Amino acid sequence: MAERSFKAEIERLKLGEGETFHGEGILAVTKALLESGVAYVGGYQGSPISHLMDVFSDASELMSDLGVHFESSASEATAAAMLAASVNYPLRGAVAWKSVVGTNVASDALSNIASGGVTGGTLIILGEDYGEGSSIMQERTHAFAMKSQMWLLDPRPSLPVIVDMVQKGFELSEASNTPVMLELRVRACHVTGSFTARDNRRPPLTVAEAAAKPSRDVDRIVLPPANFLHEVEKIEKRWPSGVDFIRRNTLNEHFGPEEDEIGIIVQGGIFNSLNRALELLDLSDAYGKASLPIYVLNVTYPLIPEEVRDFCARKRAVLVVEEGQPEFIEHELNTLIRRAGLDTMVCGKDFLPRAGEYTADAIRDGVAEFLRGHAPSRAPKPKPAPPPALTPATVPPRPAGFCTGCPERPIFSAMKLVQKEIGELHVSADIGCHLFSILPPFHIGNTTMGYGLGTAGASAFKPEGKRAVAIMGDGGFWHNGLTSGIGNAVFNQDDNLTIIVDNGYSAATGGQDIPSSRAKPPHRKTNNPIERAVRGVGITWAQTRTRTYDVAGMRDAIRDALTSRENGPKVLIAQSECQLNRQRRLKPQVAHALKSGQRVVRERFGVDPDTCTGDHSCIRLSGCPSLSIRANPDPLRQDPVAHVENSCVGCGVCGEVSHAAILCPSFYKAQIISNPNRGDRIRQRIRQWVIGALQRRDERMLAARAF
Repeated sequence: MAERSFKAEIERLKLGEGETFHGEGILAVTKALLESGVAYVGGYQGSPISHLMDVFSDASELMSDLGVHFESSASEATAAAMLAASVNYPLRGAVAWKSVVGTNVASDALSNIASGGVTGGTLIILGEDYGEGSSIMQERTHAFAMKSQMWLLDPRPSLPVIVDMVQKGFELSEASNTPVMLELRVRACHVTGSFTARDNRRPPLTVAEAAAKPSRDVDRIVLPPANFLHEVEKIEKRWPSGVDFIRRNTLNEHFGPEEDEIGIIVQGGIFNSLNRALELLDLSDAYGKASLPIYVLNVTYPLIPEEVRDFCARKRAVLVVEEGQPEFIEHELNTLIRRAGLDTMVCGKDFLPRAGEYTADAIRDGVAEFLRGHAPSRAPKPKPAPPPALTPATVPPRPAGFCTGCPERPIFSAMKLVQKEIGELHVSADIGCHLFSILPPFHIGNTTMGYGLGTAGASAFKPEGKRAVAIMGDGGFWHNGLTSGIGNAVFNQDDNLTIIVDNGYSAATGGQDIPSSRAKPPHRKTNNPIERAVRGVGITWAQTRTRTYDVAGMRDAIRDALTSRENGPKVLIAQSECQLNRQRRLKPQVAHALKSGQRVVRERFGVDPDTCTGDHSCIRLSGCPSLSIRANPDPLRQDPVAHVENSCVGCGVCGEVSHAAILCPSFYKAQIISNPNRGDRIRQRIRQWVIGALQRRDERMLAARAF
């Protein structure tokens, strides 16, 4: 169950010739693929292109009607391997995943297809997750494109440009027999705009028709002696063909005046940020009418020597706005300009940050410094320093954490309790929501090495008298962990514990279904138990806990696994549904029930302020966003008491933690009943009468003592 459904928007994908399409970038990409006659589509979800995979899934019926094969791939490597369909057949294919981590996973297949080349057009749509909002290492796809000599498109975030780059990307691939990468930053994925649609095209050759007439070309297979010839073909045939196509089709753009003593060269994907920076400097407007010449690289690899020469001729200096490092483009521009015999000075990282996200403010400051150095008469006057921030210094930073009611939180509460008994553990973490356990309040997790690599990361640790612990999500388990983690541990008989968090979905990437999901989506086989899979590869000690919210039970299960006399790898599967997906599933049902007058019961937890001691161990062992503090109602006590906010979803972890840790009895559970029935009303009257009678009795007793 994906976090967002595109069922309504899918109707726009049916628009025909001359009609206006309005929507998000990810929808525009899908529409462009259908207009381009794509024959097959695949990929693996991950920010910022998770929604693109969701669109593919929701539009699968439409694609099937057009003869387009869609497959939600098990991993990025699986998706990249699909491109083999375009090696010998004139089939247009597109795959998508999160980069750079997904590109790393897919690298083996990508290197093979880049070496042998393709017959049909292949497009690799990459979610370029670089910048402050990213959750991964700060690397760029550009290095991989250069290494394997695949062309890299970085379209300006404008729907007409994005659509054109998709369509031209296929043509570029076919013209040069080379796979083409198209990177989309988060702003490009979600930018909203319009473009003039064209009719969807059924692929001239479907995958079924191609398979019915097998074809092979030994020269496309990476084996000696063909692999030695591939490099020669890349340089002598594919590269010139690619450069010629890019130049003839003017895939790169120009803004501003043609002639000037200075200019700016920018990656297409960050043009909007550059234009905003120029607006702030009164050098452009919202429509890109810049007063400086701008050369927009919608194709960042390869660069076109003639275009670079023509833009830089008669300019004293150009500023290269290239996000990230190393400065690949800046280095190559220096080479091309010197080869062209020009004296133009290439500036870039000397005025702009060497690393980090290029926000409009960062670019504005860099452009201003560039102008002061190379066009002082046009440089803005330095502005006075802003007043100091009014935010109180006492406001603490808020680390990322688990959602309210997350079923993974009690797992780490239980681990904290176990560590109190047997000492600190080496915990090998993994990619997924559970990675938040590394941050406060849990501070659990020593390393993380990649998706599904938690168990593999623990394999080198053999602590004397203890066992290393690995954490893995169900998404990571099916992606990579079953073979490289669990299978490896069985083969080497690693005496460690792997805790697999099974919340029913690939939760961290947006709630997509996986093989162990309990949902039953059409055309897919789910409900494949993880315990059966691990036992199938040789695990003998395996246990499944079906309710992670039972903190005491989780504590006991973890302790048993860590103290068992049985040697060899152990697997504990901790099951409970992702709370976000549960709320998405239940809220429409509850809203419908309320509207139709049905009885609805919602559980809430609270803290009795008269009982709470102000110890706050519940907060330290839980970290739930719904747990807060408020002033103590007792004037004789100074410590604030714990308090449950209205965002509580009734998971019960706060009370469970308190009881498992033997903390305090201050938590209570209440039921909020909407549309109560006759029995509910009678019970409520009886409760009110009994409570009132007891209160009146206490008042009489107090009055009697007073006299």
